[in-house]
Amino acid sequence: MSAAMDTESTYSGYSHYSGHSKKAHRQGRDRHKSPRSKDGSRSEKSVTIQTPPAEPLLGNDASQAEEGQDDNWGETTTAITGTSEHSISQEDIARISKDLEDSVGLDCKRYLGLTVAAVLGLLVFLTPIAFILLPQILWRDDLEPCGTVCEGLFISVAFKLLILLIGTWALFFRQPKADLPRVFVFRALLLVLIFLFVFSYWLFYGVRILDSKDTNYQGIVQYAVSLVDALLFIHYLAIVLLELRQLQPMFTVKVVRSTDGESRYYSLGHLSIQRAALVVLENYYRDFTVYNPALLTASKSRAAKHMAGLKVYNVDGPGNNASGQSRAMIAAAARRRDSSHNELYYEEADHERRVRKRRARLVVAVEEAFTHIKRLQAEEQQKAPGEMMDPREAAQAIFPSMARALQKYLRTTRQQQYHSMESILQHLSFCITNNMTPKAFLERYLNPGPTLQYDRDRWFSKQWTLVSEEAVTSGLQDGVVFVLKCLDFSLVVNVKKIPFIKLSEEFIDPKSHKFVLRLQSETSV
Repeated sequence: MSAAMDTESTYSGYSHYSGHSKKAHRQGRDRHKSPRSKDGSRSEKSVTIQTPPAEPLLGNDASQAEEGQDDNWGETTTAITGTSEHSISQEDIARISKDLEDSVGLDCKRYLGLTVAAVLGLLVFLTPIAFILLPQILWRDDLEPCGTVCEGLFISVAFKLLILLIGTWALFFRQPKADLPRVFVFRALLLVLIFLFVFSYWLFYGVRILDSKDTNYQGIVQYAVSLVDALLFIHYLAIVLLELRQLQPMFTVKVVRSTDGESRYYSLGHLSIQRAALVVLENYYRDFTVYNPALLTASKSRAAKHMAGLKVYNVDGPGNNASGQSRAMIAAAARRRDSSHNELYYEEADHERRVRKRRARLVVAVEEAFTHIKRLQAEEQQKAPGEMMDPREAAQAIFPSMARALQKYLRTTRQQQYHSMESILQHLSFCITNNMTPKAFLERYLNPGPTLQYDRDRWFSKQWTLVSEEAVTSGLQDGVVFVLKCLDFSLVVNVKKIPFIKLSEEFIDPKSHKFVLRLQSETSV
């Protein structure tokens, strides 16, 4: 009961947080609205709305002077990117409706492709069986008797169809990972090849067997066996084109995030641009640290502070206002350039000192909390089995002792929007269940991890836009550059071909390593 009361008292500090966030949101929305000009022109016609995070971490009681910004800066519900400072218009509504129509079109295209592939696959598997059964149904009395060789072919057809079915299921029936803007060229070519192949077999079967009512049943069965053999070879061709061709690395791609410049290098084989973009996105969520726009606000606030200290006087009259102000501000910024690096140095040093101090407090608080857990476990071993606490209750019992230190550290490192109170409790109960150390618990918060580590709703972008000068179905080439855009940032991908490496061999004669040691018998006396 005492632990639960401590938890409730700690969480009560958050009741004022929601109201203040809504008020800040309304003020920010009114402040960022600007009236339209007389000619109705607008610089940018987009407004980005970001869903507020569920169950934010506890409110901070620290002063604004310590952080240099609003305490609730990470919890506003409107994220304005770039120069998007205008209210929504009819053009925006039309664009949103167009995006919805495009998404519906993508769904229809995906289901249409799956339907065509399923119908064609069903036709492929039923065709050999139909070749064998139709003569038995239409002119059974006129057929020649099927001997031992003919009956053995039945077993061959059955097992080959089973192998083809398993191979087709393993190669084609997979959960789709993404919706690509264009069709996969090799897969479409394979579907066309299979259709033409089966159609030609049916055409020959209808002209030479159905019309003439051929009585050689063994030859008909052999014809069906040849169809199954050809289908197996086509399946082998599909494995080579869809799976094996792209395994050998041929290109090196450099992926750069446009906002903070974080980059990674990957090796790719022969892929189209759209499939290379899919591979880049899969590796992005695994290798890149989570995108944190709060880390970019420091430079913007620093630049705004520098410009706020400048005073501009118009000495040439009202007619030369704009150009005069621009020249004066540029000149003043140039004069203050020598002192700006000192401010940046001391600002970063102060931030690092504050991070180290709060990191030390957090480590001590977590170690004390885990020590308390061990003491509770020792006490509970003496109790009855029905009175023992589960890991969730233990996490709720020790969480208030570390909540404030963890909250301050997350706010200092600007990570609070990625860690809700519920996610922290779940991670804490997970560490208690698996008997993990305090360092294992703190690893998630002390070191920013990959994007997949965090809650999906806080980082996942439902739609990416591929921008490329080349056709997205064309293969990768040396010097190709394409961009993957989402709501907040973009990934710039530069493709370089792996150079041709020429190795030469140099033979070393084993006798060249031998030497003779000659000792002189004469010695000095």
